[in-house]
Formats: sequence, C-alpha cells, structure tokens
Amino acid sequence: MKRDFKAIMLYLIFGLPIFLLLFIITLYIGFCGFSTDCSQASLPDIIHTPIPTLIPATLPAAGMVQSEGEQVKCTVTAHTLLLSWVSSGYPETDTFQFQDTKGNTCQATYIDVAPLFSEANLWYRGSLACISCHNSDFSKASANMDLSSYAGILAGSKRSSPDVKGNDILGGGVWDQSKLNDMLFVKQEMPFGRPDGAVAPDGPTIQAGIPIQNP
Repeated sequence: MKRDFKAIMLYLIFGLPIFLLLFIITLYIGFCGFSTDCSQASLPDIIHTPIPTLIPATLPAAGMVQSEGEQVKCTVTAHTLLLSWVSSGYPETDTFQFQDTKGNTCQATYIDVAPLFSEANLWYRGSLACISCHNSDFSKASANMDLSSYAGILAGSKRSSPDVKGNDILGGGVWDQSKLNDMLFVKQEMPFGRPDGAVAPDGPTIQAGIPIQNP
C-alpha cells in the first residue's frame, strides 16, 4: 500500500509538470505555428475602421468678429476710422480703407462712421449721443451743427439757417486741420461732459467695416 502511494506521488510530481509543458507547447503550436514571433499565426484579418475626413475649422482673422448671419466685421478705434474717412475725402456711399487693430486691411462707408455720432453710451458709460446736442433742430442745436446726417456733417457748424453752409469741420479732407480731430482727440472737449480719463486717447473701439479679401 505504501509503495502504491509512493508511486502515485512520484507520478504526480514528475508527470504533472511534463503534462503542463506539453499542453502549453500544443497551444503555442496551434496558434502560432513553429515561428518564435507568432508571425505564422492563423488569426482573423483585422478590420480597420476608417477615420472620417475632418473639415478644417475656419475662424475669423484676428481683430475681426462675426455674429450669426452677419458678415465678419473689423475691430477699429474711433480715431482710426474717422481719420481714414476724412483723409479719403469723406465719401458717403463709396468705400474707404483703413487698418484695424490687428493690422488687417478693411473697407467701410459712411454707414460705419455714423454710429460714432448717433449712439449713446459709446464714447464712455452714460455718454449722450452726439446728435442729442448737434441735430437738425437749429433752434436748439449746439454750435448750429447737425451731425445726424451726412449732409448735415458736410454743412459744418455755425450755420445761420438749415439751407446755409457754415464752417467746415472736416478740414477739407486734411485730418490734422479738421474740427472733429481738434475737439475729439486734441483738446478732448467732446463728447460733452466727458469725465477725465473716461475716454481712451483714440476713442472707443468699435466693430466697423469688413475685411478686404486677398485674391
């Protein structure tokens, strides 16, 4: 009985490792063949999922903004916009060019300039619109000047009646000689009631005009 038990233990001690080794070798040969790197393995073909082509995102150039459904607009200071408009002969419907705050070349018309005179809270917080004091009501208009229309701006200041031209405020197209430049940026007396330091040296920065597309 002792001999049988001893024989069984010897079979287990020496036979089990051999059995496990043969089992592992059988599995390896079955899946990898006789190569050492499994290059001969009969594995199913790998199906690669194609990566979809991504459409490159397009963003407005620096210094430009775009609202949904609107054209890209340029970012520009009041000083640059007015200087460019006056120096270009202050056109009404024709375009004039300017450089925005990021150096992009843009174009605009008088429509882009008009908000500088017609919008309140633009030059500083709480500011009146320029046309609150300078409008077509000559009985009340300050300096007898109308900034509410293109024709009124060209007619100038100190007008004796609506059908008479007054003093040129655009300097004949020479910005440094214009009354606009003198009152807004040199003497900084306008807009009316401006607190000290409330208006940047070049006036408010606004969105105006559109970029000129390079060919």
